[in-house]
Amino acid sequence: MSGEVLSQTEVESLLSAMDGGTRSQTAASAGAKAAAAMSGGAGRAREKVTLYDFKRPERVGKEQMRALQTLHEGFSRNFGAALSSLLRSIVEVQLTSVDQLTYSEFLFSLENPTCFNLLKADPLEGNLILDINPSILFPIIDRLLGGGRETGASQRRPLTEIELRLVGRITSHFLQQMKAAWENVVSLDLEVLRVESNPQLVQIVPPNEVVVVVSFEVTLGEVRGMVNLCIPFNAIERIGGKLSANTWTSYGRKDVDPELLNQITQNLHGSEVEVVVDLAETRITTRELIGLRVGDVIKTEKDVHAPLNVSIQGVEKFHAKVGQVKGQKAIRIETVVASNPHTKRAS
Repeated sequence: MSGEVLSQTEVESLLSAMDGGTRSQTAASAGAKAAAAMSGGAGRAREKVTLYDFKRPERVGKEQMRALQTLHEGFSRNFGAALSSLLRSIVEVQLTSVDQLTYSEFLFSLENPTCFNLLKADPLEGNLILDINPSILFPIIDRLLGGGRETGASQRRPLTEIELRLVGRITSHFLQQMKAAWENVVSLDLEVLRVESNPQLVQIVPPNEVVVVVSFEVTLGEVRGMVNLCIPFNAIERIGGKLSANTWTSYGRKDVDPELLNQITQNLHGSEVEVVVDLAETRITTRELIGLRVGDVIKTEKDVHAPLNVSIQGVEKFHAKVGQVKGQKAIRIETVVASNPHTKRAS
């Protein structure tokens, strides 16, 4: 192609010809070739280029992320059971997400004030962060202080000294269950170094450093709130090879912690349960039922010497015999029914 430059008159003539729909065959062919070249180049670019966000680099592998997710799913169930035992109320803890963020993004996502716990986790490098949202923390504290099921308005203030001591009971259960969850990966020595209300005052890593944020949703009655565990990348960088399928899968098959079992047993001692004794069963017609009078006798096919079925909360547990103790009707447990959680008393 020559280096000639079109004059202004020639440019205007060319534009008017295009407006009139009289485009030359040469121009159409050239346009088609250019479009094909552009589409081909775009297709090749789409095949070879992968978008990468330098603000949110993914430094933790997918296998390690899946391992962390499965590991903390088991942790969430055990932590929920520990909280239920502590509060003597049903508490559900559900893992909601395991994400890679920068530390600054994690800080900006938190409320202020909040319950920001700085953790030491030997032998991991650096520190971890446990954040408990005030929307669920204050109802838990209220329940520990003897409050009922009613929940007041959400409070936005730093914790008092008494409340900090009560929070220590919650975090101790968290650390205990976390230590058990990580036992097959690494034996952790966990400790709370200090508690802050302003998350901006704690800088465990540079703002652009990658962290893994494990988020849990805690439900107590009608109240819900988030609990976040922040793990810096440098803390798990050296143990990344241990976060694989053959290290955390055996977590769910471990024996129950004797201390937790004893605590749950102690809390259940004062619980009220429904005890039902089935004396006998029979069938009568509606006419016979309507015709019953005081003093009538209902005959059944049950032998008077046959044992009675005793059910606890609708589950058959014992066989007993009927009798009297100090003039009161009573039963005496004779045998224990074999454990079967699917056996329910007929209603």
